[in-house]
Amino acid sequence: MEAWEFGSTVRRWRDRVSPDAVGMSHGGRRRAAGLRREELATLAGISVDYLTRLEQGRATAPSEQVVEALARALRLSDAERDQLFTLAGRSAPGRGVVSARLAPSVQRLLDRFEGIPVVVYDAAWNLIVANAPYDALMGPTKQLRSEERNAVWRNVLGTGSRARATAQEHDELVAGLTADLRSTVARYPDDTRLRKLVAELRAGSARFDELWSTMAEPPSTDPSRHKIIDHPLVGPIAVDCDTLVVAGDDLRIMVYTAEPDTEDAERLQLAIVLGTQALVGREQTD
Repeated sequence: MEAWEFGSTVRRWRDRVSPDAVGMSHGGRRRAAGLRREELATLAGISVDYLTRLEQGRATAPSEQVVEALARALRLSDAERDQLFTLAGRSAPGRGVVSARLAPSVQRLLDRFEGIPVVVYDAAWNLIVANAPYDALMGPTKQLRSEERNAVWRNVLGTGSRARATAQEHDELVAGLTADLRSTVARYPDDTRLRKLVAELRAGSARFDELWSTMAEPPSTDPSRHKIIDHPLVGPIAVDCDTLVVAGDDLRIMVYTAEPDTEDAERLQLAIVLGTQALVGREQTD
């Protein structure tokens, strides 16, 4: 690829996206109507230094994940997304593989959840994007790398999450995720990353291997799950976690809310305020 062409295209598209269009406060006077470099980096989940090198043509061969994240942050149309992949020397993911694409209509929906913890996963339970309130409640997602961004991997081989669970509840969660992943594999037989994930999970966990080999039907689960989040600053918070499935795009949108006018609602709001302030402060010192 011509690195300068990829970078100049990103810069040109960055200049046309207003902060209001992506739900960011533009605060004060600005030299341009478009996004600042640090704002785009935040939206895409990459460092400002890396974005600078990309735009200046000093960084080459961005990964598929980075290209997808930039396309999502820039609110690109399908044709523009394909063009960005081409400029990166890559082919846009085809229909036979799990997509991390967020359609503009889905992105507009997410923008309406201001102040509410929301996280989006693809069909294989890879984390696509999480908003600041979610990071404040569940911990920073930008620090998650490669397999850590997969919810099945985190719950089977990793450290899980801040959600409290008994041994039985955890086993039920893993069983449900395993069944869902099996269904995903059947829908995306050409996805090599997906097959690699399953092979790693089967090799690393006897329980997962047993579930994968024997489970015929997914367990019946309530789409609205009551959870206790053990927050390190404000203590336990009782929340409802509702999973919205975007059928056409094969996405899972998880929304966390607390019962209004309760101590849990107050703790959730406090966690969001404290966590968001900490995240902003960390970004300013990076």
